[in-house]
Amino acid sequence: MATLQDVERLVAELPGTEETARHGHRTWAVGGKAYAWERPYSKADLKRFGDDTPPQEPILAIRVEDLGEKEAVLTARSGDGFFTIPHFDNYAAVLIELDQVPEPVLRDALLDGWLVFAPAAQAQDVIAARRRRAKD
Repeated sequence: MATLQDVERLVAELPGTEETARHGHRTWAVGGKAYAWERPYSKADLKRFGDDTPPQEPILAIRVEDLGEKEAVLTARSGDGFFTIPHFDNYAAVLIELDQVPEPVLRDALLDGWLVFAPAAQAQDVIAARRRRAKD
């Protein structure tokens, strides 16, 4: 399944992506806005799991368009390592247990996150290129 090295390789395919650090963790942004970032658990996160075993790290957070999209993604991808935690309530992002997500699903999730903030012209170019590759 996927690793942080896979994330690095996949975000490199998305124009205008810059790697930065946020709270000491790698973050990928376009147009100065973060669309994906490493998200280790805090002590408070772990406490909220109680006796339940939390999903395995490394964890990646990815922005989604809005809360409706978040619910749709969580419903459609729950078996692919997608989840959320109380800290992300009312926040348009999902969490991904990387060692549970297939690479094609991760690629699509990163593209969707990138599209939230990508300049329109770049977004149209990337979508058109993906459509061309899909036809081949």
